[in-house]
Amino acid sequence: MSKRIVPLLAAACLAVIAGGAEAVDVRAGVLRVDYPALLPISRYDLRPDDLAFAGAVLADEDNATTGRFMGHSFETTTLAVPPEGATEALAGLLDDGVRYIVVDAMREELAALSDQAAEAGALVFNARAADVDLRSESCRANLLHIAPSYAMQAEAVAQFAVWKQWKRWLLVSGSNPADRALAEAYRHAARKFGAQIVEEREFEDTGGSRRTDSGHVLVQRQLPTFMQRTEPHDVVIAADATDYFAAYLPYHLWTPRPVMGSAGLRPVTMHGAHEAWGATQFQTRFEKLARRHVQEEDYNTWLALRVLGEAVTRTGSADPAKIETYVLSDAFELAAFKGQKVTFRPWNGQLRQPILLYDGRITVSVSPQEGFLHQVSPLDTLGLDRPESSCTAFD
Repeated sequence: MSKRIVPLLAAACLAVIAGGAEAVDVRAGVLRVDYPALLPISRYDLRPDDLAFAGAVLADEDNATTGRFMGHSFETTTLAVPPEGATEALAGLLDDGVRYIVVDAMREELAALSDQAAEAGALVFNARAADVDLRSESCRANLLHIAPSYAMQAEAVAQFAVWKQWKRWLLVSGSNPADRALAEAYRHAARKFGAQIVEEREFEDTGGSRRTDSGHVLVQRQLPTFMQRTEPHDVVIAADATDYFAAYLPYHLWTPRPVMGSAGLRPVTMHGAHEAWGATQFQTRFEKLARRHVQEEDYNTWLALRVLGEAVTRTGSADPAKIETYVLSDAFELAAFKGQKVTFRPWNGQLRQPILLYDGRITVSVSPQEGFLHQVSPLDTLGLDRPESSCTAFD
């Protein structure tokens, strides 16, 4: 067969598919809740104006690549609002007929917005909140989690530490509620994988700017003294979900040790230097679009909308109930540039996915680690397995 005939046949096949497919218009929204916050510790961590939104633009382009042949169109509206404006913003999207909402928000707002969306029959994708209870006793039937939970993050780190035989941990956590929730996830991970927390210390958040003499200089002066006279340990595990002190830990310890968790070696869904498994083409397309490196919020939003796009392609439907049934089924899978297909846990709506362990420049490793086995999927060694989850909304 000549090389000229092959593309002609492919085009003919696509034309047949398109001719036989029913046109579907898919409208989604990305609702980003912007909270009052201090400046980050580093200028490298300043939030771009299009954070999360750039991922939505790329996802629409990717979905359109297949959709145009199937008669499917994808359009996403993006909104950034303060917490007090989130309810009204969501009402506007729902009134406009949008039934797929990607929410980049913390726990309280996400839960309220999910309940509001449920009244309109809308499906919500969580792109940010890591709270474990939202995957357990406080789960919602219309809420699917793209963002990994604190448990998944902690257990990704724990597996690597145990694989390295760094089993004696010094756990250093912040004093804010989110920090303490993350610390609890590390305690659970230690018990789960056979590590020992030999000592715990809590670094108090006293407020103030992170980038003034009353902020980071004070923290840097306090940490070496704070870290004196510790129990013998192999690694320091940092639980600092609010980004107050952990970034200073690696070079302000009294006893030199590796730092993992919220600083040093960190668990992330994606970062701009990740190149394996075809990720280079994802990175270059994103950078051409946004003129910056990808951040986790961008990737999480992109992944949420790609889940939607794949489900629409496979089902030929834009009905939220049909879409959710499909993505929670064994038939759903999606490539995500992480070496294996990602799927959903049908018992709590959490996306199974590998977690990259990132040192600020490269992907050092990827969890789950080799040797951590599970009867269904090694990915279920990260986070709440079916017996650990109290979620009944999906029963």
